[in-house]
Amino acid sequence: MVEKNSDDAILASLIEFFGQVHHNGTLLALDDKYYGHIEEFNYVETRTFIRAISTKLPKYKALFEKYAQEIDWRLLAAISYQESHWRPHARSHTGVRGMMMLTLATAKQMGIKSRLDAEQSIRGGSKYFKRMINKMPDRIPSPDRIWFALASYNVGFGHLNDARIITQQQGGDPDRWVEVKTRLPLLQQKKYYKKTKYGYARGKEPVHYVDNIRRYYDTLTWLDAKAAEAEDSIEVPEVIESTE
Repeated sequence: MVEKNSDDAILASLIEFFGQVHHNGTLLALDDKYYGHIEEFNYVETRTFIRAISTKLPKYKALFEKYAQEIDWRLLAAISYQESHWRPHARSHTGVRGMMMLTLATAKQMGIKSRLDAEQSIRGGSKYFKRMINKMPDRIPSPDRIWFALASYNVGFGHLNDARIITQQQGGDPDRWVEVKTRLPLLQQKKYYKKTKYGYARGKEPVHYVDNIRRYYDTLTWLDAKAAEAEDSIEVPEVIESTE
């Protein structure tokens, strides 16, 4: 980056700058922000998702837009795809059901009567996700607070806090997702979870969960941008009025 014959002060400043951002975690945070969720690319899964965007999403897009409100509707849609692949009657052996895979207890808290009703599920999931965002300390900036809220949606707010406490105990920054996500898997190890408030958790799951949603969200954003470009490039034929 620097010419061989340039002033050495420029090179010294660069070395000092990159040394600082490396040691204070800024460089690591930037790397995670733009590349941390795309380390593993699954071609088949991505093709399946893109196909679902054209075949399934149109039926529910208006509901995501309606209940997302201040949240980007594409993020809410990405959560729903990760949870149920946009299947209103999806269910798992753990008892969660519906488009947003709500537990019975969460559905009741959100005022949802039928988890298998697509609109009710999306409304409840959106409300619960916003609650998770609001639970995050104000000092945590975006997008980290969004990634923390996603992890809480998956593993629970208590387990996330346990991982944040472990991060702090190990000298890391508990307000940076890039650092906490490396500690979440520790909740599966007895020597760590036996000292936590909420105990054992499948800590690897929220890490994959957040990464997947970020990929889905990026894909939706990219496709929207491409669609907008295509619309802008369409030439409108000039109408020439007759003078006769």
